[in-house]
Amino acid sequence: MKVKKFITKLLIIVSLLTLVLYVAAHIFVPGIIDKKYNRVFSNPPYNVASLEATKLHEELLIADLHSDALIWGRDLLENNDRGHVDIPRLSEGNIALQVFSVPTKVPKKISQWGTDPDQLNLITLSAITMAWPISSWFNLSSRVTHLGNYLNEVAEESGGRFRVIKTSSELNELFKVRERKKELTGGILAIEGLHALDGEIENLDQFYVTGYRIMGLVHHFDNMIGGSSYGLKKGGLTKFGRRVIEKMDELGIIIDLAHASEQLIEDVLEVTSRPVVVSHTGVKGTCKRTRNLGDDQVRAIAEKGGLIAIGFWRGAVCGTQPTDIARAIRYTVELVGIEHVALGSDFDGDAMPFDATGMVQITEALLNEGFSETEIKKIMGENLIGFLLENLPEN
Repeated sequence: MKVKKFITKLLIIVSLLTLVLYVAAHIFVPGIIDKKYNRVFSNPPYNVASLEATKLHEELLIADLHSDALIWGRDLLENNDRGHVDIPRLSEGNIALQVFSVPTKVPKKISQWGTDPDQLNLITLSAITMAWPISSWFNLSSRVTHLGNYLNEVAEESGGRFRVIKTSSELNELFKVRERKKELTGGILAIEGLHALDGEIENLDQFYVTGYRIMGLVHHFDNMIGGSSYGLKKGGLTKFGRRVIEKMDELGIIIDLAHASEQLIEDVLEVTSRPVVVSHTGVKGTCKRTRNLGDDQVRAIAEKGGLIAIGFWRGAVCGTQPTDIARAIRYTVELVGIEHVALGSDFDGDAMPFDATGMVQITEALLNEGFSETEIKKIMGENLIGFLLENLPEN
């Protein structure tokens, strides 16, 4: 009996310790990781020397094609002291429209020479420590639904400060209201890698119902759709991937070719009937990195009416200053024309020159690069907004 009582007490103690450790992890770990990976190279407030840049920035409609803010467990309705994006900081930075992307699988060790997908998935650790629904702990499609539902809840609880945009009609309405209520911000849901389908094409319908309108085919590794620029094989579009593309076209979902291998880009452009985006990238012409786009890829995407969204992180532009971002934009504009270039920061996906409140630094850098005010308006948002108005479902 004494042994039995001892074991019972021991199990209770172990259970309590486990619970305490889990609660501590839930409270502290997300913030620690967030601050480590999503740091900024200069802290706010972000002021610029040019009065011209400040005045122009206030007149812009700014749109950004990529942020990973949803996975970090922040209250997006509050002004946070970590990471890059929340609704107050988007408003302060005069960002009218932010695409919120959901990565569901990030292997512990990522390599440009080939990333093995069968490693510890860091998003699984996030799901557990941040107490996402248990159904999402080991199911990728459930993670997509959970985080999509979260952004919809943010909109409902925002008091009219934030809207999730699903149609071109809603996007038009956003800008009409914004004329008298400039603090209003819109968000669009996106997925980073369709391994999130869990091999079931029917999940596309569920993702669409949740509100997702932009979907990246791959992330850091090859999947059932096709090859990644960091994949082991870096192949092209699979048979299953072709079916997915056809279904996406049918639903009116915008295809994102960020992270795609060269062969996958070529294959998708042959199959799809719609223009595509590359939501966050650099170009090899200014930064010769494996996942950045070569000239031929940039031209092929532009010829199909697509958008190239230049990222802000070091790996995209080979630098940590706004001038490095402006230089990559200049190169891309000269290659394919102003109409095909947009912003794709990758906020909350890497270290950044600034957070969302510092977008005026891009405006100033583009002025210093010699762009006209009309050209800057297109780069900073008008190109992306026009693309979405044409390619989102109407209603």
